[in-house]
Amino acid sequence: MRSVRGARVAGTMVLGAAMLVAGGCGYKNPPVPPESIVPNAIEDLRYTVEEDAVNLTWTYPMETIKGTDITAISSFDLFRAEIPLEDYCPTCPVPFAEAIELPGGEPVLDDKKRVASYTYDMLRTGHKYFFKVQARTGWWASSADSNIITFVWYEQSAAPTGLKVTGIDSGAKLSWQPVTTYNDGKAVDGEVSYQVLRTSGSGSFAKLGKPVKATAFTDSGLINGTEYSYKVQSITSYGEDMVDGAESVAVTVKPLDATPPPVPTGVLAIETGDGIRVLWDSSMDDDTAGYHIYRRTSTNGKYTKIGSVKVPSTSFIDSEVKEEVRYYYSVTAIDDSTPPNESGKSKEATLRH
Repeated sequence: MRSVRGARVAGTMVLGAAMLVAGGCGYKNPPVPPESIVPNAIEDLRYTVEEDAVNLTWTYPMETIKGTDITAISSFDLFRAEIPLEDYCPTCPVPFAEAIELPGGEPVLDDKKRVASYTYDMLRTGHKYFFKVQARTGWWASSADSNIITFVWYEQSAAPTGLKVTGIDSGAKLSWQPVTTYNDGKAVDGEVSYQVLRTSGSGSFAKLGKPVKATAFTDSGLINGTEYSYKVQSITSYGEDMVDGAESVAVTVKPLDATPPPVPTGVLAIETGDGIRVLWDSSMDDDTAGYHIYRRTSTNGKYTKIGSVKVPSTSFIDSEVKEEVRYYYSVTAIDDSTPPNESGKSKEATLRH
């Protein structure tokens, strides 16, 4: 860090000498770097708070404000402001401290955009923090300010416990125990809400909507059969400021299709030389994977499944029939879930053999 700052001072001295040699033209303004070397401003400065530290991340700029490619970032300047809540003035300028100089490098590594990170682990309870960052391609070519992130830090509220999740059709239902203490065991003196986090596959956890006050949450619009993992984070509010608390352990669930296909219609029974043929209308529902055929007799009111067919078939021959017996037939539709969901039974079709 010292060597880089030293290089800046040396560069200033050389530039000043060059101006003197030029003959004292009276030029007093600082030199303006050409647009072809000034990086675009960083727009994705983000943060996560863990215990008493904040982790900042941002993506390396890829181009200059002129649109030319950047081969290397020489350094980053990270600015921080720390204000006690009792001294905070919403309309006053933010008093950023002197920049923290961080190393740069190539903006692309292994064909992927490079992400920079910095952890600040000197958070103080009851303070409001502001961070912004600038990128440099040289000591005099600095980008404009990034987006500013801000948060208030208090002692973290404890993690929610007892997180349970139940898979439903295209969704999941979650519930957990309320949080009443900080991590150190003291009672929370703010209002606690909860942020639900979700991931699928190898992705990172992402927030689902805004924090909720209830200790239950229903997530909908999921893909049945796909595995999802959830966490719940406690959030403590102090007036308009919200402080991230600890996260629960993760739980995993697979939503299951619990909706059966429509009941088959148009069921008929026709006598043939091979037995009784049962026919029905083809289902217009894309979820239908097949049909079950049921039979009862006039002397036995209990239905027995006598066969199954897959779509697109819409008929079945009952060859196990006896003379002078009246048979009653009903058909159900099934989907391809495991186990399959089965519709209710159709209207009966009857025939005496």
